[in-house]
Amino acid sequence: MEQSKENEFSLQLKASGYRLRTRMTQQVAFWTIRLLGFVVVGILVWIQGFIIVNGAGVLSWDFLTQAPTEGMTSGGIFPAIVGTLCLVVGSMVFAFPLGVMAGIYMNEYTKDHWTVRLIRVVTNNLSGIPSIVFGLFGMALFVNTLGFGDSIIAGSLTLGLLVLPIVIRTTEEALKAVPDSYRSGSVALGASKLQTIFRVILPSAFPNIITGLILAIGRVSGETAPILFTAVAYFLPKLPTSIFDQVMALPYHLYVIATSGTDIEASRPIAYGTALVLIIIVLAMNLLASFIRKRVSRKQR
Repeated sequence: MEQSKENEFSLQLKASGYRLRTRMTQQVAFWTIRLLGFVVVGILVWIQGFIIVNGAGVLSWDFLTQAPTEGMTSGGIFPAIVGTLCLVVGSMVFAFPLGVMAGIYMNEYTKDHWTVRLIRVVTNNLSGIPSIVFGLFGMALFVNTLGFGDSIIAGSLTLGLLVLPIVIRTTEEALKAVPDSYRSGSVALGASKLQTIFRVILPSAFPNIITGLILAIGRVSGETAPILFTAVAYFLPKLPTSIFDQVMALPYHLYVIATSGTDIEASRPIAYGTALVLIIIVLAMNLLASFIRKRVSRKQR
């Protein structure tokens, strides 16, 4: 009897020790993850604060609405803002519908065949190719072969190809998240395959598809190498009048005035101001996309 009590006590002691070690391990893991989260947020705040402190003094109405002057050491960045918006919108008009349709085809119309797996592998590899390679390809195809020249359409198509893998993968994952019961219920009610996709599946997946749009906008807005070969000009203080015109763009403008200007020290505040404006534009576009996503989600509920 006493032996059994001792065994029971030792088992309880081991169990309590195991629970204590488990609790300590969980606490260590929790505080490690929390610390890493604070480090990431701190780095982000430091970068943003550095740009804001150095660039806020440059921001003014004239800076946002005038063209650059005196070798881009003074004046504004309005042509670069317009050019950036044109390139971002143009690339999304090309990449978003094409990427969504490709994702629909891969998830809804094909089975898990080796060809589909090959397409996924190729898509993932495309997303890892350096952007300068896309720039060289865009110059060879759109600028030279198709004869678009250095223009908005050539830059937009090149940037669209750059972010197309992102849109395809996010669309496919969003469609996979839709329960199969939605598909079965729609078909049971007499809807066709196409009606099921566009009236049931796509609206349900659309909030998550918008995530791909947000990622694509963030990637496109800051790219310099692709547009360097296909769209932008060093100094072009005028607004484009068609999609076949060259433009200035904020990323390339920032690179030029920070590294190759006539007076780098004099233009450094303009560089920080340009970086701040670019961050604000990307943030505004992301907020707009997030607003659309939330509104669609509320309507579905």
